[in-house]
Amino acid sequence: MTSSFTPENIGDINQHLKTANARFSQNYPGESSKRQPVHTVYGGAHIFKEGTAMKMGVSALNHIKAYAPNFVEFAKILELKGHDQLPNSQEGISTLENYFINELSEGKEEHFAFIAYTVYQRVLEKLSREAVEDFRIDFEDGYGNRPEEEEDNHAILAAEEVAKGMASNSLPPFIGIRIKPLTEEQKNRAIRTLDIFVSTLSEKTNGTLPNNFVVTIPKVTIPEHVTAIVQLFEILEEKTELASGALKLELMIETPQSILDNNGNSALPTLVNASNGRCVGAHFGVYDYTASTNITAEYQSLTHPNCDFARHMMQVALGGTGIRLSDGATNIMPVGPHRPSDGNPLTDRQIEENKSVVHHAWRLNFNNVNHSLKHGYYQGWDLHPSQLPLRYAAVYSFFLDGLASTSLRLKSFMGKAGQATLIGDVFDDAATGQALLNYFLQGISCGAILEKDAEKTGLTLDEIRTRSFKMILEGRQS
Repeated sequence: MTSSFTPENIGDINQHLKTANARFSQNYPGESSKRQPVHTVYGGAHIFKEGTAMKMGVSALNHIKAYAPNFVEFAKILELKGHDQLPNSQEGISTLENYFINELSEGKEEHFAFIAYTVYQRVLEKLSREAVEDFRIDFEDGYGNRPEEEEDNHAILAAEEVAKGMASNSLPPFIGIRIKPLTEEQKNRAIRTLDIFVSTLSEKTNGTLPNNFVVTIPKVTIPEHVTAIVQLFEILEEKTELASGALKLELMIETPQSILDNNGNSALPTLVNASNGRCVGAHFGVYDYTASTNITAEYQSLTHPNCDFARHMMQVALGGTGIRLSDGATNIMPVGPHRPSDGNPLTDRQIEENKSVVHHAWRLNFNNVNHSLKHGYYQGWDLHPSQLPLRYAAVYSFFLDGLASTSLRLKSFMGKAGQATLIGDVFDDAATGQALLNYFLQGISCGAILEKDAEKTGLTLDEIRTRSFKMILEGRQS
């Protein structure tokens, strides 16, 4: 049969498709394979020190050991998988601990207590090694409105502490500052703080920023807010020793106007495009958003249906762009109401009341993080060291619970991809492969999954460390 199509009569069509496909690939390069922190911890700029992250780790460790001294108590409080089969007696707990500690024990991963035991141990290890993955030095809600001279001074001191942390290697892997919003009332204060902090830091470090440094812009509602920040960045980079393009930003989505513009269109692509390639993340502000949609304080929560709508709109608008999405915080802290005073220890009743309050807040925090994870948000906010054990417990149990099925799926997927490559076809479902690979990259980077666990997928450690499904395929083909 003679084809009706010839290179001549479809040449223009092919060229138009080539141009359009290239434009689409530029706008939607796919999810980033770079590490994404599982949380951002916010702390007031007035109390930030170079060792703040390490101090929070110590506090979080003391907290979990005080309120859940063994893995069984922790699992029962949070209702981790297999918790209903765990023993109550100390003898039974010790027997299980010895079983998992013993290197000769067999069938550990199939044991009903595996997830409960493993989550607890890995949480303790994480809190000891790297309790804070991302920290935001806050000049907004966590700082408040202060006299001009006082905020100037805190901006200088915070920058100096960051410089010290860079020198002592004591900063978390991700760090940044949150300035005040660029509203008419606070724009001058926001600009001044940005200038003082960045200029001081550049002077102290000879133009070097910490790894993964970012400036968070709160309450963004119009593209001009983003454009202004980019212009300010350009001035700072020109006037200091910073490299051109070094300063990055993340947007806070806290109002309905950040979701839909005045024409009823999605506002997010316009906001991101206004950043001229400097935007790396979009963070959802739960409480400002619910307040601005007339939800009363009693019902403002991370799991409110209004928040689910906004988060899904963010995913739809920014999916495939490489912009990292983050959920908000739980604002109820796991802190007991009673504290020792004047050297007097707590009574038994006060101790029990503290436990009851803390454990209730633990479950709320844990369930909220799980809600985010199930909705495809792998990063969220933490506001207090006592929340860190719950963040990691939720993340670790989420990854470990799906480890076996996802390993099998990726192994099968790799087989099909390899077969397509061998027979010369183009394997065009690389996005699914990268998504499966990202599951392991996320789990490994935060400590939920060990590298040896990921080898069950049939991938080598060297392949996993490329962080790219496409590179793995190309390597196997060659």
